[in-house]
Amino acid sequence: MKFPYSKFSLPRKSNILGSSILKPIIPVKIIAKDKTIRYSALVDSGADFCIFDAEIGEALGLDIRGGEKEIFGGIQGRGSAEAFFHEVKLNIGGWEYKTVAGFSYDIARYGFGVLGQRGFFDIFVVRFDLLKEEIELKERK
Repeated sequence: MKFPYSKFSLPRKSNILGSSILKPIIPVKIIAKDKTIRYSALVDSGADFCIFDAEIGEALGLDIRGGEKEIFGGIQGRGSAEAFFHEVKLNIGGWEYKTVAGFSYDIARYGFGVLGQRGFFDIFVVRFDLLKEEIELKERK
């Protein structure tokens, strides 16, 4: 299945980036219990796991802090953020699968979820084609 890159206008033109930037963001459905939420997620090969805003998990009826807790960090190097892991289903392009995803109160609100190594890249073979502005996913056999 193929998805187009998302294009975002920059507030001012940059000599490096131009007037817009492309990001590999795809639509996902997150399913827990009998609830489903549509959410946009960044396909991020540098992320260790899938992670979403805790408010999304709450809306799905999850007891966020009741999940298995892990401390994580990223490019910011602080390493003090908390994620609470829960089993959920993800539906991507009509293909549904079970995975374990983190939910965190420490990530930016109103941003995007992140699809990372565990729970996404171990399920799909991913091909990024920036020039064609397309992301292709193939189910791993």
